[in-house]
Amino acid sequence: MPEWLVLTLAMLAAGVVVVVVTLVRHRTASDDEDPSETPDVIEYMTMWIGVVYAIVLGLAIAGVWEGRSAAQDHVQAEATALHEISERVRVYPDDVRDRIRDDIHTYVSHVVTTEWDAMADQDQVTERGGELFERVRQDVTDYEPKTDFEAQAYQPLVDQVTAASQARIARSESTGETMPGVVWFGLVAGAVVTIGMIFVLQIRRTTRELILAGLFSALIAFLLFLIWDFDSPYSRGVTASAEPFLNLFPAVGD
Repeated sequence: MPEWLVLTLAMLAAGVVVVVVTLVRHRTASDDEDPSETPDVIEYMTMWIGVVYAIVLGLAIAGVWEGRSAAQDHVQAEATALHEISERVRVYPDDVRDRIRDDIHTYVSHVVTTEWDAMADQDQVTERGGELFERVRQDVTDYEPKTDFEAQAYQPLVDQVTAASQARIARSESTGETMPGVVWFGLVAGAVVTIGMIFVLQIRRTTRELILAGLFSALIAFLLFLIWDFDSPYSRGVTASAEPFLNLFPAVGD
């Protein structure tokens, strides 16, 4: 099911549930019930519940967005390190240079096709990707420089391999959902309590109040969906992109 459809249904469902419950409650309310008699303390509590829940939602959104941004940074760092290796090996003999560049091309091609799908569908990197990366590592580290110029280039190349390895590990660890289940429980429970306070204030069935209640509930549903959408950086909605690889290795996309 498309994510936009999930969002639309969630927002509509939240609004419809509140409106239906309000209408049912109005029909079953006693004739002498007076909404104006809501105690001031209830209004005060409702206000602070809304404020606290808004802060929690804001922190949750900031957290999942930061996780998504970090995931994109890992991709950028890995692609940049591999590109640096590909460029700096020009000082090596032709056969060594071409072998390293071919292995990097093979690895990047695997990442942007097979491995990217695995991260989106299975929340993990592939064993084949690890094997291809190890081949690149061995190409660089196992070569014995023949000249002083090659020797000067060797250590920076090893450092770039290390940087790429660290970025790959970080990318692997950032796949899947980042929001703990207990946090989701708190977010959903907070939404129920916050919307439930509408009925504590004895909302009536006037058109204005029903519209506002529906919009308020839909807004909370939208914010929860936004958190869920950002929670998995490589598989939902606004995901981390493989563009850094494609930009630095344009031949991969051909």
